[in-house]
Amino acid sequence: MKIFPAIDLRGGKVVRLTEGDYDRMTVYGDNPFATAQSFAADGAECIHMVDLDGALKGELVNFDSVFRVASELGMFLQVGGGIRDGERIEKYLQAGASRVILGTVAVENPDFVLKAVKKYGDKIAVGVDAAGGKVAIHGWKTVTDLDSFEFCEYLRDAGVRTVVYTDISRDGMLSGLNLDAYAALSNIEGLDIVASGGLTRKEEIATLKDMGVYGAILGKAMYTGALTLKEALRAAGRTE
Repeated sequence: MKIFPAIDLRGGKVVRLTEGDYDRMTVYGDNPFATAQSFAADGAECIHMVDLDGALKGELVNFDSVFRVASELGMFLQVGGGIRDGERIEKYLQAGASRVILGTVAVENPDFVLKAVKKYGDKIAVGVDAAGGKVAIHGWKTVTDLDSFEFCEYLRDAGVRTVVYTDISRDGMLSGLNLDAYAALSNIEGLDIVASGGLTRKEEIATLKDMGVYGAILGKAMYTGALTLKEALRAAGRTE
C-alpha cells in the first residue's frame, strides 16, 4: 500500500485545515520544498500536494511551490486544487507531476473528465470529498445532492482509475479514518482508492491493507507527531 504524506498549500505556506474549514487553519511551515525534502529523507516515494487557494478560487495560486517539488525531487507527485481545464492539467504534467486530481470540475463538467481520462489515462484522478455521504465541491464549501459512493461508481464506469476519497468530518480531527466507508469503497472493482481524512494510527493502515485499499494520505497526524511518516511507511510495508 502506498503512503502519500500531504502538503496543503495556502499563501505559499504548509498548512492543515480542520474539517475543511479555512477559518480553522494551522500553519506548519513556510517552505514547502524543505518539507517535501524531509519526506523523501524519511523514505517516502510519493507525495500529495493540494493548492487550497486554488481549490477555493479556481486557479493555480501556488503553482510555483508545486513546480519546484515536481521538477526537482523525482517523487511520485499527485496534485490537486483548482485544476478545472486542460491547460492546467498540461501545466502540471509538464512540470513533472505524475498525476493530477480533478475535483469540482468532475461534478460540474463530467464531459471534461471523460475527455481528460481518454487523453491522459491514469494520470487523471478524481478527488471525491464527502460531507455526510454527499459530494462537496468548491473547496468543500458547497455540498451537493450527489451520493459519494454512487459517484465513485460512476467515475469508475467513466474510466477513472484512481479516486482520492476524503471524509471531511474526519479531516484534521485526529479521530481516525472512516473505515466503514473504505470497506464499502474497496468493493468497487477496478477503482484504486486513496483514503484521506483522519488517518491517525498505524493499525488503520494495516486494516486498509487487508481491505486492498491502494493508498492513504497522511496529514495532520504526521505534523503533530501522533503518527510519524516512518511509522506509517513501515506499517504499509514500504520500508523495513
